Amino acid sequence: MESKQRTRSLGMNASRNVFFNLSTFQFLTFLRRGVFYTFMINYLYVLMQTVTSTAALGTLNMIASSLGQNLLWGKICDRSKNRVKLIIIGETIAACAYIVVFFVHTSMIHAGNNFTAGLSIIFGLSILEFFWSMSDVGWAALLTDVTTSEIRGKTIGLMNFIASLGRMGGILFAGFLYNDGAGFRNGTIFYVVTALLFAGAALMTYTSRQVKTRDHAVQEAPASGKKTNKDDPPSEGEKKYRWFLVSLVIIVLGAASVNQIFLLFINLRNGLSASDSEMSLILTAWTIGGMIASLASGRLADKIGRSKVILLGLGLAMVTPVLYTSAYNVPLMALIYGVNGVSFWTIQTVGFAFAGDLIPKDKRGRLLSRYNTVMALSWGPAGVLIGGPLADFQVKTLGVPSYEAYVNAFFASSLIVTLGTIVFFSKVAKLKIRKKA
Repeated sequence: MESKQRTRSLGMNASRNVFFNLSTFQFLTFLRRGVFYTFMINYLYVLMQTVTSTAALGTLNMIASSLGQNLLWGKICDRSKNRVKLIIIGETIAACAYIVVFFVHTSMIHAGNNFTAGLSIIFGLSILEFFWSMSDVGWAALLTDVTTSEIRGKTIGLMNFIASLGRMGGILFAGFLYNDGAGFRNGTIFYVVTALLFAGAALMTYTSRQVKTRDHAVQEAPASGKKTNKDDPPSEGEKKYRWFLVSLVIIVLGAASVNQIFLLFINLRNGLSASDSEMSLILTAWTIGGMIASLASGRLADKIGRSKVILLGLGLAMVTPVLYTSAYNVPLMALIYGVNGVSFWTIQTVGFAFAGDLIPKDKRGRLLSRYNTVMALSWGPAGVLIGGPLADFQVKTLGVPSYEAYVNAFFASSLIVTLGTIVFFSKVAKLKIRKKA
């Protein structure tokens, strides 16, 4: 009895330390993203002078990340079972590669080839993303491993809240570092990001020992269920997971298709004609809404069920694009966009927890890679494939005024999200209701 209590105490202490370290790593990760990517598009535009070229960054990064995760790293993650090692290797490779990208790009600038310098950043970061995506797979699998279904929603929500704090700090930090592009040209931003990556790798190296301690402490607990073979037919959970991904593809494409259009819409002279400070207010409202949703939605999902909370987020995602067209002042638009932030982060938070519940432990690397790929559609492809062409066709071919073209794009976004919601309700949420009945 005393031995069991000692083992349980050891496991609880190790778990607390692991979650503290994971939270710190999450903060550092999004602090880094805020520092580097806040002004990257602006810098690329200064170098390349074309919107299409700068937009290629998110799309090529998404493709490289998806290929890496689905073709290689997901399988390696499941075979090795060492999630933390993948994170450490991925962060270390990224830290070294950022310095290489900086020197290549700055050599092009000194040679007077600004456009080529921009291309070197785009392609350099895309090649890097293929290898760096091993860290994304390892992180998703590790976070699922160290949580149970009872607390997974709350834990993911807390992690996303911490991520939002890190991102906001990074954005503020980037404002001081950018200095009209000097922060990229002289390498300051690259060096800061490299230092953060090495710090994250060191933290995860320390965490790997605690994960082993935690696993050793709880290894006496009986394992539930039998070990599955990769050749076994898909379980009911896997089938439901596939339909979940199908619905999520439609939803993400629809919701993210108007991300770039929205920024143009609020700046139109015959619309809100928002100033830079007013645009900042609107965008900040989205972040604040997301922070609130991250904390609340995860806890709520643990109590009343994932499907119900996801449907709530989807309902908001269907409504908010239509409401953009009715906002007659900046405060109202900020409120509506804040609600959109609630919808996105509710889906993001509870969707990840829902995926973790459905995926068998021995397939987490491969199947979570697919989830990461679907969510990455919001990086740029959604706008390139749907929102941008839809708006451009109306304006350039049909002669529709920009305001009306953007409004039509918002309605199309709402309809696409509605279609995805129908798929989710009929093929995923309904199955869960039947099972409980």
